[in-house]
Amino acid sequence: MENALVHPLSLSRVKNITFDLFALVAIYLVPAISHLLSFPVYYLKPMRIMLVLAIVHTSRRNAYLIAIALPLFSLLVSAHPSLIKTSLITGELLLNPWLFFFLTEKLSNKSLSLFLSIVVSKLLYYLLKFLLINSALMSGELISTPIYIQLVMLAVFSGYIYLMSMEREK
Repeated sequence: MENALVHPLSLSRVKNITFDLFALVAIYLVPAISHLLSFPVYYLKPMRIMLVLAIVHTSRRNAYLIAIALPLFSLLVSAHPSLIKTSLITGELLLNPWLFFFLTEKLSNKSLSLFLSIVVSKLLYYLLKFLLINSALMSGELISTPIYIQLVMLAVFSGYIYLMSMEREK
């Protein structure tokens, strides 16, 4: 009789749903946390943090879902960033896991794959943003987060995935 009552939610699905809800709440709270700390928390790239955590701790499919959902959720709940910038961020975040998984198969080094996937997706983001600014479809500065902070976060993300892959090899 117990076998007849199979629960439709597997442990991995519950883990993914829990992570996704956590990611949405975290992104929702970024403006409040920034105000509370008097520090622009978006400098720390919270969407990329959630994406890297999704890549490491959930499924490939869930990483893509996070890449689409977080910018869209931010736009819907706060009307920020603009639709064009939301599309740009979504494209960058979608390219990131695709490149990561592609490079991981080719290089067999998750840290290097993550490092390269972030650098390439960020370079493409800045190229497209440059073109949008120059065509007057978008306004603002090309680089809003200081480069040194981006480099520190890149090191943190790569270091995190290195530590997680070392832990899994034990």
